[in-house]
Amino acid sequence: MKLRVGAALFGLGVLLLVFAAGLPFYVAPSVTKLPYDLEPTTSVAEAKNAKFLKITRVGESVSIEVLQGDLVSSVEVIPQPDDTRDRLPEDLKGDAVIWDVYQTVRRADTPDVVSQYSTELALDRISGAAAPWKEQWLNESGAEQTPVGNVTYSGQIYKFPFGTDKRDYQVFDRDLKRAVPAKFVGTEKIKGIEAYRFEQRIENEALNTPEASLKPLLGRFAPTATSGQIVYSNTRTLWVDPVTGSYVNVREQQKKELRPDTGTATVLLDADFNYNDDTVSRSVETVKDNRFKIGLISVWGPIAAGVLGLIALVVGVWLVMRNDDGAARHRADAAVAPGTDPTRTRVDQEPVRDADTAEQPRTEPAGGPLTDEIPPASTNWKSEDPTVPTQRPAHGEVEQR
Repeated sequence: MKLRVGAALFGLGVLLLVFAAGLPFYVAPSVTKLPYDLEPTTSVAEAKNAKFLKITRVGESVSIEVLQGDLVSSVEVIPQPDDTRDRLPEDLKGDAVIWDVYQTVRRADTPDVVSQYSTELALDRISGAAAPWKEQWLNESGAEQTPVGNVTYSGQIYKFPFGTDKRDYQVFDRDLKRAVPAKFVGTEKIKGIEAYRFEQRIENEALNTPEASLKPLLGRFAPTATSGQIVYSNTRTLWVDPVTGSYVNVREQQKKELRPDTGTATVLLDADFNYNDDTVSRSVETVKDNRFKIGLISVWGPIAAGVLGLIALVVGVWLVMRNDDGAARHRADAAVAPGTDPTRTRVDQEPVRDADTAEQPRTEPAGGPLTDEIPPASTNWKSEDPTVPTQRPAHGEVEQR
């Protein structure tokens, strides 16, 4: 029984050690990738007492004005597993996922929409950076038809890599339509989570504004100007979980000005957007959950499996060896007569005497102790078969046939 148990524990120990070695190399990489079936997420940022441009179209008339008030920005990320399976080219299959993203900026005191955009893009499952997908698109005007391929994404957009490093990253800016460096500036605690802080500074960048959009603004705020441009600045601060690359908190200090060739500049946007407390709390809880899963598979799981495997291996070997020693002792003990001292030789043993004959003298055969005569085993044994040798007669007895 012990032999079977020991062999089973030995096999279990080997299996656990193999499992411990395989977890970080074969299982862990699968949990450090963007999943195909990721649940949709919504992030909400708020800007208090912001200045913003409000364009209202009613029939043929257009109303353009700069207002002031609280704004709420909602960004919804909706993964598309079916499109990921069916629409990605072969060189991206298995390595990228397709996301649809929608942002809407509303006034906090009314349901009025200030601005909105929608986009579809592909992200690398490990780095979180934009993948080179030709069917990506961006719709900022609300048009029903959006030309496929009208934008080229690059760099990080909605997340950082799994295992984010303390270095600078290229982060895509939707207004500039290109990636701009975000510098690593340190670490901070966000609700108990250590996050890496990155800052991206964009200062007085002229936006590529279509003439159809620029002309109404000049006519409203600088009627004497013949040309102008919209200048954009933004200080984007990103707090990133270094394990999962997810955003824990985001702050954007945006500013846009209309600068005509003549006249004074007009502020079109001046808003300081920050994730609200609910969004930060949900982000932290999601990070904690994902960190636990990654740590369990890549660190604690292999350690636990390795320790248990070693214990099972040692106990199994001990039981097998102990069983062999016991079997050897059992065989040695069986070779010694019961009740005797195995350390004594037969020469040292006293002769065994029968109690009834102990006092009677020993009768020697007539031929002496060294006689070659064999005493009869029975005096009346006979055989009718002549081929069977008869018993030799005792001394002085006549052989009978």
